[in-house]
Amino acid sequence: MWYNNILETIGNTPLVKLNTITKGVPGTILAKIETTNPGNSIKDRMAVKMIEDAEKSGKLKPGGTIIEGTSGNTGMGLAMAAIIKGYKCIFTTTDKQSKEKVDALRAFGAEVIVCPTNVEPEDPRSYYSVSSRLEREVPNSWKPNQYDNLANSQAHYEQTGPEIWEQTEGKITHLVVGVGTGGTISGTGKYLKEKNPDIKVWGIDTYGSVFKKYKETGIFDKDEIYPYITEGIGEDFLPANVNFDVIDLFEKVTDKDAALMTRDIARKEGIFVGNSAGAAIGGLIQLKDKLKPEDVVVVIFHDHGSRYMGKMYNEDWLRERGFLQDEKLTAKSILSKKESTEIVTLDAQKSVLEAINTIKSMNISQIPVTQQGMIVGKIAESDILSALLENPGLKSAPISDIMTPTFPFVDLNTSIDKISSLINKENSAVLVEDETGKIEIITQYDIIKCNIGLRECMMENG
Repeated sequence: MWYNNILETIGNTPLVKLNTITKGVPGTILAKIETTNPGNSIKDRMAVKMIEDAEKSGKLKPGGTIIEGTSGNTGMGLAMAAIIKGYKCIFTTTDKQSKEKVDALRAFGAEVIVCPTNVEPEDPRSYYSVSSRLEREVPNSWKPNQYDNLANSQAHYEQTGPEIWEQTEGKITHLVVGVGTGGTISGTGKYLKEKNPDIKVWGIDTYGSVFKKYKETGIFDKDEIYPYITEGIGEDFLPANVNFDVIDLFEKVTDKDAALMTRDIARKEGIFVGNSAGAAIGGLIQLKDKLKPEDVVVVIFHDHGSRYMGKMYNEDWLRERGFLQDEKLTAKSILSKKESTEIVTLDAQKSVLEAINTIKSMNISQIPVTQQGMIVGKIAESDILSALLENPGLKSAPISDIMTPTFPFVDLNTSIDKISSLINKENSAVLVEDETGKIEIITQYDIIKCNIGLRECMMENG
């Protein structure tokens, strides 16, 4: 047996029991692994449904252009379907989304426009507004509008809900889903509640999103809205696809807990998933006291971990945000090991001859260059030698004429691995601002010295 095209492989995703990460949670916990869809996410289901409905209604015509605001996964499903069906795609997304998601959309031939995150939805620069403007300007175009297009929910009512019901043989008691557009939880939840009204549907929200408070009070509180890191869930408006009558409760999960739990799912269950899965499991663990041993819980794992390699699966990214601390040596621990010394610097207007004299007298090979107190470059023995061989008259020229880019700056949480990778032929050191605001320098020698005393260095820092 074979399929006629890749779209026919969407759906019928496996249900897998979780054994380690949810050990303290009562009941049988099952994950719906939507990463096995051809676009590696659950959004494939509704992307095809929205396109097919638009074709039937005449909104999407042959050779047309699909224009959508997307965090990446819906765009992937739309782009894949567009290839098979002969459409072009233009997507708008936010600068919060991972680079891997944007690159993946472009790999499918889509044009991607990155817009700022921290603006109101109605702001002309927002990815919602830009996609709407493009729909007006581009001939023969159609905007699916996944947030308010009820084909989104309908796809899950027709597909995801029945699959879960059959796979659990009707034993499911709880559905746990991260809520973004609301299509997955509303469509799936509606089908399951029609089969058994006692099934509980729990939505996972994030801090900075409006869903939880709106569900509990009926108030749309703009003070609840602020930027957050978690991808794929939460919103600063109310999409038509979020059916609050179907959702029994919302639970908020912090950015940190969602990010670390995403990594733990891979490390403890061997399932490589995205950020919303981490949030969903984090929320489930927070709600564990509401469960009984006989319960059967299904958690949706929306998308694949490969789209988050630069974020949740990158230790330096996590450390920069304070999510990971002291698992490895960091700039902070290296500084605590070495003696604090004043950095020798030279003003950019000093002459090359003065730089030569300073290097000789201080017995150093490279010096940071400053301008109005700010480090703007560096001067090295090799730079001076090369410059003077070409033009001996440069001795009286300002060092700004021959300086090279400054040493890289790192923060206190940057790992020793990252620092080591930054030190090379061009850069013999990195700069770091300590907790008092003083600029310190870390050289290769400092790293070697700290590695030799690794155990002592780690103990000194907690």
